[in-house]
Amino acid sequence: MTVDEHQRVIDELQAVLDDTRSTMERFEATGMDEQMPEDYEKLLVILDDAVTQQRGQVMAMLDQA
Repeated sequence: MTVDEHQRVIDELQAVLDDTRSTMERFEATGMDEQMPEDYEKLLVILDDAVTQQRGQVMAMLDQA
């Protein structure tokens, strides 16, 4: 991948992170994190996976530089 392609993936993953955090905040504000713990846990998994993938893209991009 080129540096630009890595950056595009990093940016897309950041959008996923931002959207997931926003959803989690809404869950917490309405008490849904307690009413729907399995769904909240899925959001945590999405967040963790996106962070891991983003870190991998950053490291790969830095290796190319």
